[in-house]
Amino acid sequence: MIRKFMIGAVAAWLAFGTYSAHAAGETKDSNANTADTYRLLSLFGDVFERVRSEYVEPVNDEDLIENAINGMLTSLDPHSSYFSPKAFRDMQATTKGEFGGLGIEVTMENGWVKVVSPIDDTPAARAGLKPNDFITNIDGESVQGLALSDAVDKMRGPVNTQIKLTIRREGQAPFDVTLTRAVIKIETVKSKLVDNIGYVRLTQFSENTDPGLRKALETLKSSANGKLEGIVLDLRNNPGGLLDQAVAVAGDFLDKGEIVSTRARRPEDTQRFNAHGPDLAEGLPLVVLINDGSASASEIVAGALQDHRRAILLGTRSFGKGSVQTIIPLPGHGAIRLTTARYYTPSGRSIQLVGIEPDIKVQPAKVQTLAEAPGGIHGEAEFRKPLSNDTLPPAKEANPAGGSATPKAPEGNGSAPADQSKTAPAGGATEAGEAPQFGDPATDYQLARAIDLLHGLSLYKGQKAAN
Repeated sequence: MIRKFMIGAVAAWLAFGTYSAHAAGETKDSNANTADTYRLLSLFGDVFERVRSEYVEPVNDEDLIENAINGMLTSLDPHSSYFSPKAFRDMQATTKGEFGGLGIEVTMENGWVKVVSPIDDTPAARAGLKPNDFITNIDGESVQGLALSDAVDKMRGPVNTQIKLTIRREGQAPFDVTLTRAVIKIETVKSKLVDNIGYVRLTQFSENTDPGLRKALETLKSSANGKLEGIVLDLRNNPGGLLDQAVAVAGDFLDKGEIVSTRARRPEDTQRFNAHGPDLAEGLPLVVLINDGSASASEIVAGALQDHRRAILLGTRSFGKGSVQTIIPLPGHGAIRLTTARYYTPSGRSIQLVGIEPDIKVQPAKVQTLAEAPGGIHGEAEFRKPLSNDTLPPAKEANPAGGSATPKAPEGNGSAPADQSKTAPAGGATEAGEAPQFGDPATDYQLARAIDLLHGLSLYKGQKAAN
């Protein structure tokens, strides 16, 4: 049995090994390489057989091989891994926009599970998990030593069942969060009209993202009745997704030009993806919101629009993932996710590790309205017998008693009115357990700044046209 299995393993390796040698152009000493390969595979077979026969408890052959494969892949980089048949099916469901679990994009770093981004309107987002949080324990068990796929499997489970995660966040003591698993149905595109500014939020890049964006843009233009002043494209906490969808989304705002290039091991495998127009926003001013949860495909879109000066990027530096993974199915045995290329923005820059810096840096913040001091003079109109305004109709002049056309502040003990003393949390609230709220300019400080910027650009454009 073992012999038959090892022959299969050798055959499979040779299939990949032949491709790899060809890909690298390394064929000078193929005989020596083949001899080394057989020697190393023999070592693997010896260890495998020793574990099967002498480990303190019986072990499953399939589990051993899958773990060995996964160990080989995860040792390469944080994004290469093996998918069991079940995990592969789950991953396929995710790219279609529906899956079961917590709604959180994760990676592995130094043996810990690291949060890339929670997905909007999911248990993870509602529990207040944030980018760069570390999950150290799942239901009380440490994640140290687990492969990423194993950790993900533990976090998935039947709908309406609970799971406890231990979170380590910078500047805070570790704390536990209990979540209830749910069926995650992701609407990747959300949009609304805010004071003649179109707001479009993309939560990830799945198969339906670009069609959803196109539909949203048409709806916004129709709702604005020709008065649309600009568009905010919100990519905050968007962990990425499908490369073709990122290319399509960037192309929706560009008439022409390169969007992204990918460079693989062989120079001849370099690919360039270009925009072919038309710009569906018809040249309207565009602001793209990014933060440290904007990763991969989000960075492709942001980088392309920034390099072409089609958009102003506002927010904080992005995640910094500049690699491309290819899913390679293994018939009957799941699939492998392998890093096969790096990607570069149109100007030729790689964002790997460094991320994309916004054009205007705006930290998430809380906005507080300060009450005016009670009593005193708050304007010219509050003086007794002020000089009248000769350009106003009589009804809008100061009142006949010579007092103020503007009511005076109430006398009192100096305390602020109740409705002026409340603090509104911004979209990037920093308190433990407080879920970010994106999309409401009254509480989302970064969005409010983007809308103000677009109003200013529209005003400037209108004045320039009038001159």
